[in-house]
Amino acid sequence: MVVDQLEDVVQRWRTTKENEFTQDDRELFLNASITSIAQGNSGQLLDFIKQEVNQHIVRSMASSLLPSLVKDVLKKNCSSAHSQAILDELVLLCDVKELFDILLPQVDDIDPDAIADTITVLMPLVQSVLLRMESKAPGLALALDSLQKQISKLPVPYSHKQEQEDEHGLCRCCSAALTFVQPFVQEAKNQDLNLDLATNQDSKLRATLLKFCMVSLREPLLQAQLNRKVNTVENSPLWKFATEIMAILAMIQEPLPKLLFSRPFTKKEDGITLDMSDCQQKESKACIAYLLFVQFIAVEVFPVVYSPVFILQCNMEYISLLLSRKDESWILKGLDLNVKSLERLTDSSLPVELLQLKSFHEVPQQRKSLVVFQLFIEKLDGEAKHKFFRRIMKTSHHAGVESIIIKNIKNHMELLRKSGNKDGWFEGTRFISLLKDAIVLPQGHETDLLHEMDRVMESLNILRYLLLLERKSCTGIWTDLCDTADSYTKILRVCLKMSKSYYGTELKNLRENKRIKAKEFKEAFGNRTVQSMIVNTEMLGSMPRDAQDKVLQCALVTYDLMESLVVCIEEIIEGKQE
Repeated sequence: MVVDQLEDVVQRWRTTKENEFTQDDRELFLNASITSIAQGNSGQLLDFIKQEVNQHIVRSMASSLLPSLVKDVLKKNCSSAHSQAILDELVLLCDVKELFDILLPQVDDIDPDAIADTITVLMPLVQSVLLRMESKAPGLALALDSLQKQISKLPVPYSHKQEQEDEHGLCRCCSAALTFVQPFVQEAKNQDLNLDLATNQDSKLRATLLKFCMVSLREPLLQAQLNRKVNTVENSPLWKFATEIMAILAMIQEPLPKLLFSRPFTKKEDGITLDMSDCQQKESKACIAYLLFVQFIAVEVFPVVYSPVFILQCNMEYISLLLSRKDESWILKGLDLNVKSLERLTDSSLPVELLQLKSFHEVPQQRKSLVVFQLFIEKLDGEAKHKFFRRIMKTSHHAGVESIIIKNIKNHMELLRKSGNKDGWFEGTRFISLLKDAIVLPQGHETDLLHEMDRVMESLNILRYLLLLERKSCTGIWTDLCDTADSYTKILRVCLKMSKSYYGTELKNLRENKRIKAKEFKEAFGNRTVQSMIVNTEMLGSMPRDAQDKVLQCALVTYDLMESLVVCIEEIIEGKQE
């Protein structure tokens, strides 16, 4: 090696004390060693470093070799193994402060195209250096901050297949992060076994690990696709990462109820600042709630003393936060958390007081939200159902949602009838008041019946059901019920007459126009079969003629069905009066 070529200099170095090496000595050693590495002679450099007689030389001057050695390891060439062995030696020999001051910038300045490879090389070295330090928390905090900044730059796998492929190395980085923190977690756990002897430094170590967990929960776990039916520790690095993060929280004595149900940390905790905004902390806690109540990770250590209503109330803040984002993974987690929180409740047990919480009304128009919406309704008690239904009918302006509410009013009345129970919120004037809010045509006689079809059909069905029910049971609302039905059907008949006339004319014109076009085409081109060409080229608006024909026919059939229900309602009323 090049250092061997400096035999006289090396002999002098061997007799020089550690604190007596000059700047020229350091530059000479550095240049000679870097040349050896570049020429692929790191094996000979390793032999030099391992010689006991050279140990003080290495301790004094070799720490500056770290960047060159790391680069050589990342090249994955024939000398990389020797360079790795040299690194392993140096982190045990050189001054810890010098080593840390050199390694930390290496973590901060990673090539964006080699984040995973570089982290897997650097973090074990940083770990070895930190374990030699008497006070580990400050250095650990800096190292974890740099590490997590690099991890945040990597895209999160969206599917289980992408996770297995790990193209960008996020899963490797998460595994490396877990390996990196393990000895410090164990140290914090051992400290907790001797709380009487715990020092301020011990508290700082636990707070540093708490921040690591909170940041990891927010990123990448909040973006990760986790499913306990698919993922296991064996086949999913991200699932393992999630389970280990929750386990670390337990090992450092951070109770999950305290994290979930307490206010965000707003001051220095145990002498160290979490350095996370209230919003970021809530996002991390939302992930804890999801992992705990949806995926059941660490559920065995969660106390069973909390009522399902209390848990739902606390979770609604996190559900609202998740549903407010545009990221699909967040929204799906919010919906899943909402469902699981509601499923813990018994039907008709949710008190009306919870309706005062804004988050109970923030149900976005997402693919799975209908399931959540229906489940939520089923959990409300009578008073809560009544007030929730009235509020939705006044504020929704969505025919589909309104039809669901009307259907649930009917379902609740049917449940009361079958069970024999009484509910003052669905009796007498209270019920009639609710019914009048629900059974209306939003634009009067100008209502678009095709757009409002679901709501109109549910309105007619519930009127028919209630009239038949009241005719048998005579609860005292017959007159009010007839007035409501009569007022509704009179306006509806006007709408039906106008709509049937309009759609009937449109259908007649469409078919006549189609017949004329076909005749003109036949006269121009003879008897060739051209029906498909006519359909494909002649459009009304953006819809083919055949599709227009079917839509118009369906509309007329629907109007006939509505009209038949109106007739049925009128006959029930007339039959009772006779």
